[in-house]
Amino acid sequence: MLAIQRQQIIDLFQQALAPIVAGSDLAPAVVLERPRDPAHGDVACNIAMQLAKPLKKNPRELAQALVANLLAAPGRAQLISAAEIAGPGFINLRLAEAAKQAVVAAVQQQGQRYGQGASGAGKRVLIEFVSANPTGPLHVGHGRQGALGDALAALFEQQGYDVTREFYYNDAGVQIGTLAYSVQARARGHKPGDAHWPESAYNGDYIADIAADFLAKKTVSASDGAPAIASGDPNDLESIRLFAVAYLRHEQDLDLQAFGVKFDNYYLESSLYHDGKVAAAVEALIKAGKTYELDGALWLRSTDYGDDKDRVMKKSDGTYTYFVPDVAYHITKWQRGFGKVINVQGSDHHGTIARVRAGLQAVGVGIPEGYPDYVLHKMVTVMKNGEEVKISKRAGSYVTLRDLIEWSAGEAPADAAGADNGGARDLTRGRDAVRFFLISRKADTEFVFDVDLALAQSDENPVYYVQYAHARICSVFNQWGGDETTLAGVDLAPLTSPREAALLARLAEYPDMLQKALDELGPHQVAFYLRDLSGDLHSYYNAERVLVDDDATKLARLALLQATRQVLRNGLALIGVSAPSRM
Repeated sequence: MLAIQRQQIIDLFQQALAPIVAGSDLAPAVVLERPRDPAHGDVACNIAMQLAKPLKKNPRELAQALVANLLAAPGRAQLISAAEIAGPGFINLRLAEAAKQAVVAAVQQQGQRYGQGASGAGKRVLIEFVSANPTGPLHVGHGRQGALGDALAALFEQQGYDVTREFYYNDAGVQIGTLAYSVQARARGHKPGDAHWPESAYNGDYIADIAADFLAKKTVSASDGAPAIASGDPNDLESIRLFAVAYLRHEQDLDLQAFGVKFDNYYLESSLYHDGKVAAAVEALIKAGKTYELDGALWLRSTDYGDDKDRVMKKSDGTYTYFVPDVAYHITKWQRGFGKVINVQGSDHHGTIARVRAGLQAVGVGIPEGYPDYVLHKMVTVMKNGEEVKISKRAGSYVTLRDLIEWSAGEAPADAAGADNGGARDLTRGRDAVRFFLISRKADTEFVFDVDLALAQSDENPVYYVQYAHARICSVFNQWGGDETTLAGVDLAPLTSPREAALLARLAEYPDMLQKALDELGPHQVAFYLRDLSGDLHSYYNAERVLVDDDATKLARLALLQATRQVLRNGLALIGVSAPSRM
């Protein structure tokens, strides 16, 4: 049911209610739902049951009066073919065939805009995701954040929001120091296992690559940073630190590029210290009387804001605990005008939510409770050749996002001489599989990424199943060979079979699904919908022939497929997955 049709039916209900509630102070809100069982109809309403008690009437008799008024309303026949009363007073409506078929024209007219809304017009939202420490390549958990965050941002854009995608670099602290010492050890000729190798050092092959480039006095830069020029001196730890951070930020840029994710802004944790924002946040909390000193440490009274215990802000050695810069960072988000902020992070960040929100409340700058919102995801397990993969040679301790994309892309194609392409490899297939798979479950559920399944060209592979639905429609149009523009405005009356009705209903669900996915911060619902829509398409294709001899039926069915293909494209584009015309 289209939004305009829903409003028209609500208006009909309000007209039908007017004489029934006349003389009372009731102003009932009509809510329409879709029956769980399609056999019960297309639309359900329980307004009669809601009004029975205040009107002191039997709910079923009230429903009968409502239905009588509804069916007598002018223009009803264009929308509603029948109305039935079920149980104690539910009203079930069956849409007219023309009303069901109207979705095809709506999709044809709106094209890429079908499903978009304006509920976010004039509103800003900042979505922070990935936010990896620049201490190594992106891992599969970062990939899940990338898929979730980018799809979530697209959902908000669909509703008219001004969206900023932000990457927060934790480029300060102990881990950066460990990175610098690890590269320095490699630059001095040591390697993992040697007597002089630091116990806490990073052991991946990438550390050796950084050290080699540092000794070669190379220059590297991230997409948003100034170039870092290596001094080449193994004793110059500060130059090593700056070079290593820039090197890995550049590597992460390449990972994100391969994944098809772009950010509008990068924010450095180090800038919070350099600009005095951390010190200012701490001073504001002290002035607000929300801190106290104990055992040489500075504590935040976070229990005043629902935390289970007070938290140390500044340790006895003078260093800040890790949530303090987080508080300062979120103050900057508020000061930059972002009244709505969403953080996509791993579930290991759950413990920081209460203390960050407590700090933001305590600082007293008007930040509301519950700021920011969080989407927390659970871990990803990678399976390949029937076994769990835990370690990447390049990273040394985890599976990288690049590994996953390359594995899921399959073997590199060979040239005429039998050799591979020498690096000119198209990773689109791998990117598509990884992005679709990583949002195909709710964020708060653990996920097993099966590389073998991602490579399978079968109905069991969900991304293949959806993309094949799109390619299958393209194949029908290639066989037809006609002018698609002539399908606009064709008579859709022949679309009356049960499978056609199911496909029409699914297309009409798309805008509501997008709004629901946004409201619940659940982009996985897009993947669910695309699989359901593809299932409807495949069932229809296997049951009905499209290119029949009867022109009216053929054109109507082609128009239906045209609309289905457009919605598949729209949904796939939203989650960053391609829509191939051939497979």
